[in-house]
Parts: sequence; C-alpha cells; structure tokens
Amino acid sequence: MAKSPAKGRIIEPAPTNRERPNEPKRYEASKEELLEFYRQMLLIRRFEEKAGQLYGLGFIGGFCHLYIGQEAVAVGLQSALDGEKDSVITGYRDHGHMLAYGIDPKEIMAELTGRAAGISRGKGGSMHMFSTEKKFYGGHGIVGAQVSLGAGLAFAHKYRGDGGVAMAYFGDGAANQGQVYETFNMAELWKLPIIFVIENNQYAMGTSVNRASSEDQLYKRGESFRIPGIQVDGMDVLACRGAAEEALAWVRAGKGPIILEMKTYRYRGHSMSDPAKYRSRDEVQSVREKSDPIEGVKKELEAIGVKEDELKAIEAEIRKAVNESADFAEQAPEPDPAELYTDVLVETY
Repeated sequence: MAKSPAKGRIIEPAPTNRERPNEPKRYEASKEELLEFYRQMLLIRRFEEKAGQLYGLGFIGGFCHLYIGQEAVAVGLQSALDGEKDSVITGYRDHGHMLAYGIDPKEIMAELTGRAAGISRGKGGSMHMFSTEKKFYGGHGIVGAQVSLGAGLAFAHKYRGDGGVAMAYFGDGAANQGQVYETFNMAELWKLPIIFVIENNQYAMGTSVNRASSEDQLYKRGESFRIPGIQVDGMDVLACRGAAEEALAWVRAGKGPIILEMKTYRYRGHSMSDPAKYRSRDEVQSVREKSDPIEGVKKELEAIGVKEDELKAIEAEIRKAVNESADFAEQAPEPDPAELYTDVLVETY
C-alpha cells in the first residue's frame, strides 16, 4: 500500500487478477452448418460483386463500400446471435451484415438503387440501411457514431430486462475516434450487454493501421477501462463463431462488455471511388490465395465428403438469387416525392 504525497491518504493498489474470458475454441460445425456458412458467405460475395457492377453502370449513386473479403466476420459472429432478442449495429460497410442477418437480398439491392421497395424505402442507400423488425439498426455514415448508439441499444436491453445483447461493429479507423472511448467507459461502468467488434481490415481508408495507431493490437484498446479483449482470425468463419460463443457467454453472464478484434482483409478499395494504390496487387493476391474465407470453408466441406457438384449447385442458386435481386431493383419504381416528408419523426412507446 502506498501513501498519496498530496493528501496522505491510503491508495489501494489496482487489482491485477481480474477475471478474463476463456480463450475461444474454433467452432465444431456440423455438415449442415458448414454448408449454411458457405452459402451465406457466397451470397455476400456474389451480391457485393453485383453491387459493384451496378455502381459502375450508374444504377447505384453516392458512396458504396463493399464487404468482399470480410464475409467470415459477419456470418461467423451473427450465426451465434439470437435473432429474436439480440441487436446489431454497424457502420457504412453494411450490406454483408444485413445479408448475414437473413434480410431479403431484393430489399437490400432495391435500397442500394434508391427504390421505393428498398429496406429503408430508398432513402438510405448503401450507407444507411435499417430493419427494426430484424433488430438491425444501421448502417451509419459518421465514423464511429454507431459505437455510442450501440451502447444505447445495450442500455435498452438491460433496462427492459429482455436478455438481449447488442453487437456493435466498427473498423480499425473508427477505433481511434474519441467517442469510442467515452462509450467504453460508460459500457463498463454500467456493465452493459454489448460486444464491441473491431473489423480490422488493415486499412483505414488508405492508411495502414500501423501508421495510424500507436497501439495496433486493437483488442487491447479496452484495457484501461477493464474491458477484456480477444484477437480473432477474421478470415476463418469457424474461429469467428467460436469467438462469438465465448463473447456471448461473457456478456450474458452479466460481466459487462467485451471487445473482439477481427483480423480480416478487404479485397477492394475503401469505397468504389478508391483505386487502392496504397497497396500492391501482390499483397491482395497473397491474401486471396492463403486466407480466403470462402475457399477455407470449401476445403472443410471437401474434407468431409461434400462433392463438387453440390457446391456448384449452391453457386448456381446464389447467382440466380443475386441476379433476381438486381432485376427487381432495376425494375422497381423510385419513391414518390411525398416520401420526403414521411418518417421524419418516429414516436416510440
């Protein structure tokens, strides 16, 4: 025990043996689960490729941030959530999270193209999609803003006593925003049921994480707030699911928030307007060859006897669904101008 030189008061030493979550184990999936992971990740990949094509053709306006390469994170984590009570919030790279939450590709593509049939009636576009019915709360364009809003969702879960957990995604760039740390402090003080997911895809817009972050091991960012963190292979859907299981067990036990740093990689630029000249083609190709999340699951399936014909059938089914979503979006009408005045205020009780 030490005495404060200013007041002569006794200062208790900080605890050094705080409880920590167990080290996650790679999830042992059944054949049916593996096939579903493969199907969902392939849907995200093909959907995003089609969205890129439609953007190039001028059907999608504004900004458009693709999730290609990061599919294992959303699919692995959200497969462990309870869709009846848990909530999800993310930033502007949001199409993959919505697809992983089972939202109709037609509604998402219609939203991307600004059509009345879109999930936000064509008002949100690529960056601001919502589905309160599915407990998906965006889609946010302001970097890091969704983290504070995620704490609000977690507070609502705790206040209502509904047993739900909030999952708040943000990137390695947003991890340097001040509001993130204000949120960490409040979340731990109030033991809010929230999982902070840092999708570390290595580049905040065009800047490598090592050049922008003095502490680039982002899972450690909560230590001064006594929030435990776990670093996860975000290119392995089974590692992601295993980490989700451990994080959910921690939070549902009332132990407060947890941080998951998902080490992942995006193959495309930050947005469709980014030529990604800050990295080499060899770097991207190397990740594709060694760590592609879809190819990884494909190998797992082949190892347990799933035939190439079955995987080709899934591929054909996915391509058909994605093409139908694009056709639907192209043919759907644009919103009526009167829609500008609706949904300005939402009253909740």
